[in-house]
Amino acid sequence: MTTVNGGISFWYAQEGVPAPREPLPGDTQADVCIVGGGYTGLWTAYYLKKAVPFLNIVVLEAKFCGYGASGRNGGWLYNGIAGRDRYAKLHGHDAAVRLQQAMNDTVGEVVDVCAAEQIDADIHRGGVLEVAHNPAQLVRLKDFHATELSYGEKDRELLGARETAARVRVAGAVGSSWTPHGARLHPVKLVTGLAAAVEALGVTIHESTPVAEIRPKHAVTPYGTVRAPYILRCTEGFTPNLKGLKRTWLPMGSSMIATEPLPEETWAEIGWDGRETLGDMAHAYMYAQRTADDRIALGGRGIPYRFGSRTDNDGRTQPATIDALREILVRFFPQLAGAGIAHAWSGVLGVPRDWCATVTLDRSTGLGWAGGYVGSGVATTNLAARTLRDLIQQDSGQSGPTDLTTLPWVNHKVRRWEPEPFRWFGVHTLYAAYRTADRRESTSPTATTDPLAKAANRISGRH
Repeated sequence: MTTVNGGISFWYAQEGVPAPREPLPGDTQADVCIVGGGYTGLWTAYYLKKAVPFLNIVVLEAKFCGYGASGRNGGWLYNGIAGRDRYAKLHGHDAAVRLQQAMNDTVGEVVDVCAAEQIDADIHRGGVLEVAHNPAQLVRLKDFHATELSYGEKDRELLGARETAARVRVAGAVGSSWTPHGARLHPVKLVTGLAAAVEALGVTIHESTPVAEIRPKHAVTPYGTVRAPYILRCTEGFTPNLKGLKRTWLPMGSSMIATEPLPEETWAEIGWDGRETLGDMAHAYMYAQRTADDRIALGGRGIPYRFGSRTDNDGRTQPATIDALREILVRFFPQLAGAGIAHAWSGVLGVPRDWCATVTLDRSTGLGWAGGYVGSGVATTNLAARTLRDLIQQDSGQSGPTDLTTLPWVNHKVRRWEPEPFRWFGVHTLYAAYRTADRRESTSPTATTDPLAKAANRISGRH
């Protein structure tokens, strides 16, 4: 079959790209201006407006809501958060446990809000299953499982090869770790439903309105300037497009494929009746879900980074990346060697230099931001939004500190990425090292992580 390449993502294939909302008509004022119409921006608008209904909130979006990572991701609503181990080192283990518990609770929060707002996002709470394929991955899996237990996740299960196959028959899987704190969803149905809910509350959304510069009390666009006491940057992988922020977060590329709908007899061979989201313990890891219409949507790293922090336009993906993802698909499920790939696409996610997601409100300027989710944003955006809400209410004198405002990721400072060409060379070299390490481990009987991957982790700040 012919593979559709780009077109934003497969998630738009059925309903199509939504009709654009009106751009900003000129200079205006607001109580809060949110830059970015993805999950972070929309969740923040939602919680602020619910908390303080009289607030005049304006959302500015360069393209349309869900154009970026919110409309292209793998649909993993799960409890992972970037930087937790570093926060444990900086603030103590108990602080990191509180952060992890907040993430565990966030999965249910998203599900509950979708139910309350009648957002049908194909949510299925099947948990998250992460598998190991070789001795080195199995050692990492067991270490990972023990670490998660140490952060209070007592309901996680460590599964052997036979127990793993009872859930999903992944070829060559020698073990897995499963957590109930996860769900599969349809990313675009979530973002479009959330945008509609926000507008119904009285929030104004202007699309086709790129913001060129953010400064205290000002968001500057080609169509006019929004002036507000609070300007919140919620731009994730597109942050480098803003003036002065080129090296703040690195736009890391990630790519996906979606198969044609698979027949019942194929699912009888694969299993996957629990519709868990599926990942692995490779260094260049994959992620997948069984969609509501019985396809497999699978992703991983394609071109990890474009020179000068450039981002793609509409998700077009290199043929070599599509082939590499198909190879992973067939390695996991050999019976899919003849299955058609219906769609391929790519997007970018935000990566801070220390791989730590953050939420910040500068009380001296009114500038706030959240992001750097490193691919774990479907749930983390919700926690970030509720935290921004509480920070603004605290700053404006409407409340004091809350459990969320005292979490260790609040107001965390990160140094900038290196200038070019060091940034491009470093990222590509590191991911070449990860891929080489994965290849070596796949044929090695040794149950130790490849030294190349260990070196890459130290250099990158990933662990």
